[in-house]
Amino acid sequence: MPSAVALVPARAGSQRVPGKNVLPLAGHPLIAYSIASARESGIFTSVVVSTDSEEIAEVARRYGAEVPGLRPPEIATATSPDVEWVLHVMRDRDEDAFAILRPTSPFRTAATIRRAWEQLLALGDRVDSIRAVELVKQHPGKMWVVEGDTMRPLLDQGPGEVPFHSTQYAALPPVHVQNSSLEIAWRHVLDGPRPSIAGERLAPFLTEGAEGFSIDYPDDVERAEQLVGRGDAQLPEILEAIR
Repeated sequence: MPSAVALVPARAGSQRVPGKNVLPLAGHPLIAYSIASARESGIFTSVVVSTDSEEIAEVARRYGAEVPGLRPPEIATATSPDVEWVLHVMRDRDEDAFAILRPTSPFRTAATIRRAWEQLLALGDRVDSIRAVELVKQHPGKMWVVEGDTMRPLLDQGPGEVPFHSTQYAALPPVHVQNSSLEIAWRHVLDGPRPSIAGERLAPFLTEGAEGFSIDYPDDVERAEQLVGRGDAQLPEILEAIR
């Protein structure tokens, strides 16, 4: 069986939702749910948090994650690509694969992770990685590029076709958008002169229900609390902080 490590990115400098990685949700800091689901999945050799904050590192350790060292400031900016911190964490590790589990997706459960891992194993070396996606709610066929006093459709359409912008959603070609739930990649995508976190052959992992819900804006925290309160979404179980 291939080995895998779970990587949980938790940079401190979120601009849209300050301190989001440790915001309280249903009695625990947000990051605790990603750590708990990774541990419960039974897949990973380790759950490793990459952060530039000692405060976040301490919270992560309390909930059972490893923090081998703080992320250097030069790869912890708002524009730093993910591949930089992944390479930093993976430089001394030898697992066959790595999963990126972002704290902003609290409803991704251990069952979600196992389903994605089994799908990746079934695909084997036919793909480089698997990434969570869902059907778009705002279809790009109804998007526009504004140019001065006029605008043009974002997507080109063939002559004689009914324009996408005048077509009902159900008749438009299905389009999926990635969400923050998870990514799992074979380690070889980090090798060579152009390392990446995904490679070139990506398989879709279709999230279900609230699995793809992401806390990206201030009102998303309230929405998450409402989903939990109504029983419309399930959080990974956390009995108590480990230490």
